[in-house]
This record gives sequence, C-alpha cells and structure tokens, in this order.
Amino acid sequence: MDEVTPRYRDLFGVTAPPPRHDVSPLREGSFELDLEAPPPPETPFRRIDDKGHRLGSISDSLLVCGDAQRSLRRLPDESVQTVVTSPPYWSLRDYRVPDQTGRDESLQTYVRRIVEALDELRRVLRPDGTVWLNVGDSYTSGNRRYRAPDRKNRARAMHVRPTTPAGLKPKDLIGVPWRLAFALQDAGWWLRSEVIWHKPNAHPESVGDRPTKAHETIFLLSKAQSYYYDIDALRGPNGRRLRDVWEIATEPLKRGESVPDDHPAMMPLSLARRCVAITSRPDGVVLDPYAGSGTTLLAAKQLGRRWVGIELNPEFVDMIARRIALPSSPRPLGSKTPAGQATVDTTRCNSSENIGGPWAPSSC
Repeated sequence: MDEVTPRYRDLFGVTAPPPRHDVSPLREGSFELDLEAPPPPETPFRRIDDKGHRLGSISDSLLVCGDAQRSLRRLPDESVQTVVTSPPYWSLRDYRVPDQTGRDESLQTYVRRIVEALDELRRVLRPDGTVWLNVGDSYTSGNRRYRAPDRKNRARAMHVRPTTPAGLKPKDLIGVPWRLAFALQDAGWWLRSEVIWHKPNAHPESVGDRPTKAHETIFLLSKAQSYYYDIDALRGPNGRRLRDVWEIATEPLKRGESVPDDHPAMMPLSLARRCVAITSRPDGVVLDPYAGSGTTLLAAKQLGRRWVGIELNPEFVDMIARRIALPSSPRPLGSKTPAGQATVDTTRCNSSENIGGPWAPSSC
C-alpha cells in the first residue's frame, strides 16, 4: 500500500494514496486538498432557539438550542445540501434533559418520532440532498427498569429503561437501525446504502454468550432518485471506489482523563468529515439536527462549509460553541489518539455482518 503522509491520514482518517498533483488541489468536493495551504476562513455563526418565525435564508452558520422537529420548522425550504447525524440511541443513554429522544419512550414511539422529524427535514433538504444516519442497536432489558454503572463505560447507567417491546424476548437483539430504515423507506425516502463502521478499538463488553459488538450501521438516504454524490471525493487503494465497510477507530478518553468539554457519545471527526466531503458542495449547508458534541459541525467548519446544528441540551449547546470557537484541529477535543491511528482499510469490504451498536457499547 502506498505511503500516506501523517497529516493526510490524520485529517481524513483514511489509508489511501497521498493527494495527486496532476489535478487541481482545490477541485470541488475532493479530498485532494492543498494540505500546505492555510485553513479555510472562519465562518461566523449565530445562536438562536426553536421559537420564532421561519428564516428567509441561511447566510451564516446557525447553532440552535431546541427540539429537532420544532427547530427544523425555522429553516428555509430547500436550504440544506446534506445531513450527517446520529440521533440518541433507544434505551441506551440518559442525557438528563426534559423531552429527550430515546430514554423512556416505547420503541414504536422512538421510531415514529425520528420519522416525523425527518419528514420536516425533507422540506429543508435540497432536491439533490442526502442524509447520513447513524443509529445504534440495543438488546432487550428483560424488563429490568434500570442499568447499573460500569467502570468500563461511564455512560452506561440509566435510572429508567423501557419495557421489552411486544414480540421480543429477553436478551434479543432488537434491530433498531433496520426498523427505523424500513420506516423511513415507507415514508418515501430512498434507502441507498448501508455502511458498516468497523471499530478496531471497540469497547470491551462483559457479556459471555455472544461476540463483542465492534461496528455500527450508517445509512445513506436521499430525498430523490438522483442526488449529489462525489464519487471521487474519497478513493481506496489503487484508485478503487469507496467500499461500504469503513474501519475508523473511536477516539475515547483514557481512563482517569477528563476535559472540560466531554460528551459520552462523541463521533470520530474523521467519520463526519468523509460524509460531509462526499455529499456536500463547497457552497452547501451541512445540517445535524441531533448535534450532540458538535462533531459534524466541526467537520463542516474544517471543510469550509456553512452548517446548522440543532441540540436540545443547553449544556451541550454551550460545549459546541466552545469547540467551534477553537482553532481547527484534526482531532476532536480531548482526544489523545496519535496521528494515523484512525484509519480505514478499504480492502476489507466483504463483511456480511449488519448489526449495530452504540458509540460506547454496553452489554445486555
């Protein structure tokens, strides 16, 4: 395999040949960037809430504190090019904020709530727009109404858990990603691809009667049959087209390490960057309606795109504002991952596994 400069590998989390010099280093939608050039100019952003009239346009980036569906109603029609998002996983996290998605609602309500939010999102998406949707899977609780803390997984504990969904048994893998994908397909979305995100440093699990979860599911959805997709934005070894198994390491905090802006479910920055680069033009707007730690927004900023982030938890909104205000960095805030560790081996592209899991997996 060709050598990759550390900066190139670290920036995009991919094992691939270095940028070619026989093409324009700044051509539209490409990863073939001039890495010695200064970073893109800082784009200003405004903070608003989910109340008020619909905006006429998105001239600056926006950070919205509020409910996803209500906040989407404030955005103009056909104003967003691509969406990169990961809604809170069902029955896996308690973010301790009222009206949060996924904590104590039924599985059917969870799926319906996200489908309804994406119905409003479809209005704001351009005709050639796309959605990258990461949804984690989970296991039935056996009607246990709580989850005990785990020293290996600081975000595992929950004081309230939903009952086992009808028709499922104790310890069943629920199949949440595909239940949601089929519901979105029924709602009119084009389901274009299932990407397996393989995590080589998957979190350990204490369960002893099944394999440890080491990957998650990411769906590529489109609003219409034809949509913007830059097939040359990222190529594998020898110029091959991008496969649908992406090996990207998570970027967890080390034991005993703490930073002021910590989040229990932080997406790897290189994962968000590749999605943004593949399905957005340089003048497009990137949206994350479940912004969490703001990684999608940071990726959009680093690639010179305008962005809109929506987040319900005011503390996370403040954290996003602080992250965005920092100088651009190739790694998420708080990560100690060495340059080059988060890589993709696109030669591993024949896996038939398609179960998902949370950012920091927990045993059933």
